[in-house]
Amino acid sequence: MSRNVGTVDRWLRLAAGTAMLIVGFGGVVGGTWGTMFKIVGFIPLLTAFAGSCPIYSLFGLSTCPIDAATSSEEKVSV
Repeated sequence: MSRNVGTVDRWLRLAAGTAMLIVGFGGVVGGTWGTMFKIVGFIPLLTAFAGSCPIYSLFGLSTCPIDAATSSEEKVSV
């Protein structure tokens, strides 16, 4: 998988994932919703650390301008 998550997107994913984990594990929300926050909170963290989002790849999206520029240059040079 190529990198398709830009810097701002990564920071937003880190913030969102951390917030969900704090809400889930901190006892702010309990029951089923708390469990969902605990599970779903890891997804944005994993995609932020990996720098790649499978959903972005599925739809051909990218918020990473550096990789988008290099991939277009590679297509032109071939």
